[in-house]
Amino acid sequence: MESRHYYRSLARTMALIVILVSFAPLVMVSAIIGYSFETSYRYQVVAHLLEMVEKHRQNIDIFLNDKLSSVQVLANSFTMEEMSSQEFLRRQLAVLQSSYSGTFIDIGLVDNRGIQVAYAGPLKLDGADHSQTDWFKIAKASPFFISDVFQGFSNQPNFIITASLRWDGREYIMRATMDFAAFNSIVESININHSGWAFIIDNQGRLQTRPIGLTPPDRDFFRGLLSKGNGGLQFNGALGQLLSVMSAPPDCCDYGKDVSIGRVKYQGRDVIYIMAPVKNSEWVLVYMQEEKDAFADLYRARKPAVLIALLGGISIVVMAFALSRRVIRRIEKANLEKEQMNQRVIEAGRLASVGELAAGVAHEINNPVAIIVEEAGWMDDLLAEEDLGESQNVGEFKASLNQIKTQAQRCKEINQKLLSFARGSESSMSKVKLNDLIHEIVGILEQRSRLGNVKIVKRLAPDLPEICASPTEVQQVLLNLINNAIDAIGEDWGAIEITTGFDGQTATVDVTDTGHGIPEEVLSRVFDPFFTTKPVGKGTGLGLSICYGIVKKMGGEIKINSTIGVGTTFHIHFPLGLGAGKSSSEK
Repeated sequence: MESRHYYRSLARTMALIVILVSFAPLVMVSAIIGYSFETSYRYQVVAHLLEMVEKHRQNIDIFLNDKLSSVQVLANSFTMEEMSSQEFLRRQLAVLQSSYSGTFIDIGLVDNRGIQVAYAGPLKLDGADHSQTDWFKIAKASPFFISDVFQGFSNQPNFIITASLRWDGREYIMRATMDFAAFNSIVESININHSGWAFIIDNQGRLQTRPIGLTPPDRDFFRGLLSKGNGGLQFNGALGQLLSVMSAPPDCCDYGKDVSIGRVKYQGRDVIYIMAPVKNSEWVLVYMQEEKDAFADLYRARKPAVLIALLGGISIVVMAFALSRRVIRRIEKANLEKEQMNQRVIEAGRLASVGELAAGVAHEINNPVAIIVEEAGWMDDLLAEEDLGESQNVGEFKASLNQIKTQAQRCKEINQKLLSFARGSESSMSKVKLNDLIHEIVGILEQRSRLGNVKIVKRLAPDLPEICASPTEVQQVLLNLINNAIDAIGEDWGAIEITTGFDGQTATVDVTDTGHGIPEEVLSRVFDPFFTTKPVGKGTGLGLSICYGIVKKMGGEIKINSTIGVGTTFHIHFPLGLGAGKSSSEK
């Protein structure tokens, strides 16, 4: 439980580190790119709006100056007799209306007292008195003049253009009334979105055009703003408050002495405004647009960017936890394998100690076994010397003595074989008869195979040539392979077949069992040190590795074939001459 908690804590720590390391550059890069993009985009939008307003400001000035020039030409190109003629003015008005698409409504000549001397137009203004009008008072003192928009005798919004002239020592004013709709259309032509609008005000804040491009909530507000008021068309309410704020220094930035841009709150909305002077700074062209509409593309681009960043963040978190768990599982598996390997090393050391102890015990048993054999022989001699006559037990005595001598001799042979194998340090090369070694090893393992319900079948070639090898090392190889075959069969009935042969260059030994077989995915690892498919405590994982090393050192080859549910076969090829490697006594 404690180790499980440790690995979980380690996995969380690793995941958090991966997340922090991954998110830090992602956040920094996203912030830098996002800030740079937004700054650049806002600059481009503002620059576009400024360019648009500047273009229309020039168009408005050109419109006014062009009409003023026409009136000045009319005032300076004809005699007083001609301009005093109503028919002459009608012809000139027709020419102006034809040239300027009806922009001119009427024209007339006013003397220095403000009396209409001559008039051409839709109204009956002959002899009209303009002396009390604001425009006349200003025009009388100016060589030329463009008035503000006002409601004159026609009760329609319009403005007039005047040019002064002198004839026979008397002052006159040539005046022309301009169509408000034509002038207003210039402002309406500004390319604005559905939330933007533009209008012109004078220095006193009076509207000179109708605000256009309004959203539905604004239409009711601006309706009727051009009604006649004291001194002209007045504005009031929220628009008045807005313009009073706009007249203050803008809170955004200044793009020159005559053009300003800023942002204000209007009816709960963030609104961008641009103000540019027209008509020699007597009027101000105002353009307004909701910020969310001006930067709509930017705000739309934020959504997929945020979504992509969110998906990227989720992917990083998922991958961090998945990767950390995978790494921790590998670490846990490696630690477990390390512990198992340490356990197998300890087991191998224990088995080595047991082997040494067994060799010592076998050596010690030889002495009492020899005494048993000698005493049994002596007792046999005594029975032969004694005249036991017709004793009924003489035959039993002799049979028992023979059995004692036989079993004692067998114990002696087993001890000699065990000592011969245990003294493995004797690895000098010599001529070895494989068939004899196989008989010897099978004799050692005969009892174990019988108890394990395993039948060992030997199919040995009678003419098998001798090989040059270390007998003890060959014994160790054969003993390991046969032991593994017995373990593979387990408690089931089975058989082990040992076959020898000669292929012309090497002597071959095949050890085949009828065990459960080895899975294909682990076949390539069976010769790795400390790798075993046996339960912990029943195998060290060193047997096949040692066999592989011994055979390779001799210059031979060992291979394995296995089928699940059928069994396993080890193929060993022993060279006939000296091996490719040297024996341990030669090193």
